[in-house]
Amino acid sequence: MDDPERDEGVEQPEAPSKSQVKRELQALRELGERLVEMPASQLARIPMSDTLAAAVAEGRRITSFAARKRQIGYIGKLLRSEEVEAMRQILADMDAGHRAEARRFQRLETWRDRMLAEGDEAVAAFLVEYPGAEAQPLRQLIRNARREADAGKPPASARKLFRYLREVTGG
Repeated sequence: MDDPERDEGVEQPEAPSKSQVKRELQALRELGERLVEMPASQLARIPMSDTLAAAVAEGRRITSFAARKRQIGYIGKLLRSEEVEAMRQILADMDAGHRAEARRFQRLETWRDRMLAEGDEAVAAFLVEYPGAEAQPLRQLIRNARREADAGKPPASARKLFRYLREVTGG
């Protein structure tokens, strides 16, 4: 009984293990769940077949936990025949943009907090880094924010200061 498929010198590629197949299917279900939970504006950027788009739209409409779980399983099954690497790349790009925006937001918050704590020294440092900013509005907003904080009022001027910083830094 010689098996022509199994020659001694030729190595056969190994099939993925059962555990690996399960991990891949779980990853597809998680991708399907993410598609269902995405805002419509972001979902429009993801390339997908009409069948998958209809299934995702149906998944967004379903509110029952069990039915939604079944629908996500179905979406995962549909994803087996889709080009998921392109989807994953677009999602990674979106995530990178969100992380960059969050870092930028945190930097501006740090500047605002530093200006409120240090005053003119921080303003001078900010003006060196962002020469397009004007000192007078910054100092006025800082003064108003400090008065509000001392009086225990809501931080309206601190918010205005943050908006001004965002505007000046180009965002």
